[in-house]
Amino acid sequence: MPVPVKIVVAGPFAVGKTTFVAAASETAPLTTEEVLTQAGESVDDLSGVRGKTTTTVGVDFGRLTLRPPEPSAHPGAVLYLFGAPGQERFRLLWEELTYGAMGVLVLADTRRLDASFDVLDLVERRGIPYAVAVNEFEDSPAHGPAALRAALDLEESTPLAVCDARDPRSARNMLIMLVEHIRELVES
Repeated sequence: MPVPVKIVVAGPFAVGKTTFVAAASETAPLTTEEVLTQAGESVDDLSGVRGKTTTTVGVDFGRLTLRPPEPSAHPGAVLYLFGAPGQERFRLLWEELTYGAMGVLVLADTRRLDASFDVLDLVERRGIPYAVAVNEFEDSPAHGPAALRAALDLEESTPLAVCDARDPRSARNMLIMLVEHIRELVES
């Protein structure tokens, strides 16, 4: 029987968390997307984000089964994916979602890397293993791994890769990167 693993997908507002969970999930994801309203304009910073019309107001949920190559003594894992809302006003919910999590995949956007600092700080303070996936948007400036690592102030041991949150294969590869990192930490 596969081992259940809770994974939180976190990141700033409008970085692609809902899209990521939907792409990675092997089942139809549960989403709590709502239309952005005029009342939220003073709270939700849309600078650097074009075409954003909805936002997560609760949690996104998906599931992905990882099976090891045959033959293997390992039973594999079932990843339960919890997509956290990105706005500051949902911070308490985000903190609650991390309880029991084996790891966090932090999504970042090169158009606004500084928006990732709050999430990275929370993950580091809680001591949860994490990896960073930089979601490539069509108008994103390209940066090499060293520049991204420096801009996000990441340690060399923190896994970092570029992904397309819309692409199931890319999203799943990011989750595999995180699970391998967790496994390495547990085995060391």
